[in-house]
Amino acid sequence: MIPRLLILIGLVLAGFSALFYLVTRVHRFRFSLALARGRHGWSWVISVLAVLLPSAAIWLAWGYMNAIICLLHLALFWLLSDALFALLKRLHGKPWRRYYAGLTALLLTAAYLSAGWVQAHHVWQTNYIIHTDKPVGTLRVALLADSHMGTTFHADGFARELDRIAAQKPDLLVIAGDFVDEDTEKDDMLAACRALGQLDMPVYYVFGNHDKGLYDSKCTRGFTGDDLAAELTANGVHVLEDEIVPIGDAFWLIGRQDASEELGFGGGRASMAELTRGLDTARYSIVLDHQPHDYDAEAASGVDLVLSGHTHGGQLIPLVQLIRWFHLHGDDAVYGQERRGDTDFLVTSGISDWAILFKTGCRSEYVIIEIQGT
Repeated sequence: MIPRLLILIGLVLAGFSALFYLVTRVHRFRFSLALARGRHGWSWVISVLAVLLPSAAIWLAWGYMNAIICLLHLALFWLLSDALFALLKRLHGKPWRRYYAGLTALLLTAAYLSAGWVQAHHVWQTNYIIHTDKPVGTLRVALLADSHMGTTFHADGFARELDRIAAQKPDLLVIAGDFVDEDTEKDDMLAACRALGQLDMPVYYVFGNHDKGLYDSKCTRGFTGDDLAAELTANGVHVLEDEIVPIGDAFWLIGRQDASEELGFGGGRASMAELTRGLDTARYSIVLDHQPHDYDAEAASGVDLVLSGHTHGGQLIPLVQLIRWFHLHGDDAVYGQERRGDTDFLVTSGISDWAILFKTGCRSEYVIIEIQGT
């Protein structure tokens, strides 16, 4: 929880710094002085309001996190625009008649965040082919994670994405946690569970760190983690909590409790050594683990494939790069496919979002995995 708190404090401080900088930039537009009728004190008040009122509107509509994200991007693009136009001024040899740097910053920010909005709210299909030397034939697996029901779509939008997944004719669908979160309405959860019940394929699910609604002590969503599990089960979804089930005659599916049980909620979960003790290794084993957090133990256990979500693909530039360069997520992956020893690991960016409604470093997706044996 300490790194999460430090990141939050850093964002808030950066947000206030961006506010101050943007007020000084907006004041360079002529409209503030014109509206103040030449009174410089009032022109600063107008400049402050010109920044605060849109920020407050974004806060009310999308939450404080997205307000900070918008402010930080605008401040960054404004800095770059000021630097660019300062250089052009030197080449041009005389001052500009209008404050083009500010207009450019506003246009660039709007275009960039609009693209990030589309990448968060539209869902792409990502395909992987994984080869194995085991004589297990072929298995087509659909993977989704982090739907956070009610964020970028409600149950009707989720049902449309399920139709797209079903059209790919997978043998099974696996859900790697955070199906809902603390803000999901009960009616949305119930309708989304019913949509899963309409699928003509087996569906398997593991809990994520948000599904039980334990991060908000005043959570008013109207259902518990047990209620969610019961509703999923009533609609034919197999809820796995440190359990192993066979898939046909050649595959194992291992569903793990989420790492938050032992890291944040005072509980525990079975280790990979305990889960796989005595497991028939002639079958191909697939682990469903919400957080990509336990790679060394999972590779050491000899499982073949680990599927995760949770990270939202790193979400934003430059967050994706910073996480990878400085190993802020440890040595485990943030997005995509990698291999360690004889184990393949795959992390999806998720089908939706939680607090941040933009994706600039990745895009929303569901995943189709083709496992091809000899």
